[in-house]
Amino acid sequence: MTKILKLAQQARSKKINKIEKLKATRTPQEALAELENYAKEGYSSIPKEDRDHFLKAFGIFDKKKVHGDNSFMLRVRIPGGQLTPAQAIKIGELAKNYGKDYIDITTRQQIELRYLKIEDLPTILHELDSIGISTYQTGVDNFRNIVTSAFDGIGEESFIECMPIIESLQAIFLKKEEWLNKLPRKFNTAILGNRKNDCNIYGHDCCFVLAQRGGNLGFNVYLGGRVGIQASDANLFVTVDEVEPFYRTLIELFKTYGFRDNRNKNRLHFLIEAVGLQNLVDSIRAESGIDFAHHGTNLVYIEHRIPEDAVIELNNQRVAIAYSIPSGIFSGSDMLLAGETAMRYDAFVRLSVEQSFYIAGVPKQSVEAIKSEELYSKYEQYNNPYFKNLIACAGTATCAFGVIPNKPDAIELSTYLSKEVPMQDAKIRIYWSACPKGCGIHGIADIGLEGCKAKDEEGNSVDGVHIFLGGKATTHALEARMLYKAVPLSKAKYLIKGLVEIYKNEQFVGESFESFDTRVLHRLSVEEIEEKIRGWRT
Repeated sequence: MTKILKLAQQARSKKINKIEKLKATRTPQEALAELENYAKEGYSSIPKEDRDHFLKAFGIFDKKKVHGDNSFMLRVRIPGGQLTPAQAIKIGELAKNYGKDYIDITTRQQIELRYLKIEDLPTILHELDSIGISTYQTGVDNFRNIVTSAFDGIGEESFIECMPIIESLQAIFLKKEEWLNKLPRKFNTAILGNRKNDCNIYGHDCCFVLAQRGGNLGFNVYLGGRVGIQASDANLFVTVDEVEPFYRTLIELFKTYGFRDNRNKNRLHFLIEAVGLQNLVDSIRAESGIDFAHHGTNLVYIEHRIPEDAVIELNNQRVAIAYSIPSGIFSGSDMLLAGETAMRYDAFVRLSVEQSFYIAGVPKQSVEAIKSEELYSKYEQYNNPYFKNLIACAGTATCAFGVIPNKPDAIELSTYLSKEVPMQDAKIRIYWSACPKGCGIHGIADIGLEGCKAKDEEGNSVDGVHIFLGGKATTHALEARMLYKAVPLSKAKYLIKGLVEIYKNEQFVGESFESFDTRVLHRLSVEEIEEKIRGWRT
């Protein structure tokens, strides 16, 4: 059954990309073994290939070009976004002591520490390891952090606890020589055992989506998601026990037959595109020796919302309290407070894919006490529709690929909309990407913005965005459509204000923007939408 995969791989093997050639010269382990020496001898002692590639396999990213100094960013793997209080406290201490008190919360429920010096990296890695946290395989051609619901195992709609499954999947590849940096390209995985989709479940290379078949709970499988593209239904249902053998077979096939020529077209999506999804599924069945059932009934159909009071009911007579973090820009000091708060109330920290977090497992009688504390008071102002579901990837300040500042732009827009079009009982997902790489997953947003250069009225080049509308990610998958191309940021905010005004005035009570777009805007042309905007303003 793998013949068609082999033929496709051979057709795409006539030219190997330069990264694959580089990977053949050295292993990441060899680079890591030199880290202590690099720390002693300084930044200039690090070979270019280690700075540019091999150290990234351990989450160590050289940021000299964007930070203007010899500093590094460290990406920290947080499986399922789940942190114990002690882990949160340690991460906060490390950011304060070594990274200018700066933290980014990412769209894969991870933490990024920035402004780190090479001489401190061995100590930081040791400290993280002491609390059971790894940075392995968080960059380049590896399995990235596996995401799930922030309410995995604890939410009222959580039917299957996924963390044990995540641990079994990680055990296949994490810190394993045969997998470390051996994939054709990065591989993103998500698994959701909750009826509420709060982890953009359809947007990954491999997606396990809560389902039911023949009275049994398990997962429907979706494959081939990537930036801006939602995964496709593989017409497969796997039980909890079948997830691991299915996944092992899939990734073995990807490692063996995935393309290694054009790095822009080496994700699993392109293998599927070349051989056909059904042929890949047939190969998985044949190689695993398991006749996986056809897909069952998808149970993910309840929209996740953060209530006005920021309190989410859990399944154990406890609650989670939401902290909306603008653009994911956080601090070590506040992470320390989050860990200490969780510890005082016998609770824990859960990171979200929308770059925020929850203190979860809080006794109901303790809610008001937590809300009276400094940490909650600091972020309470952001508990509104324009910040609760905001995403913005790193921009020009911290990423060499960024075209616009992005995070500050996102905060400025959401602040503007909060004042100009205040709303309650609404949900609107505004996602920002600083460049076409799309790390802010703008392609699945209600309103998505992709950084670009635009022309102002005088013809000058200025920061701008492409504006996308109508992505679907809650109960089913659909990519957003481009509504406006290359709009200066100074103008974009007025266009988006107009879209939000339509939503506010024409929505059903409590209706999300995603649902509203399907009902009202999805089939309208740009001209018809602009006519609606004019109508509401007059």
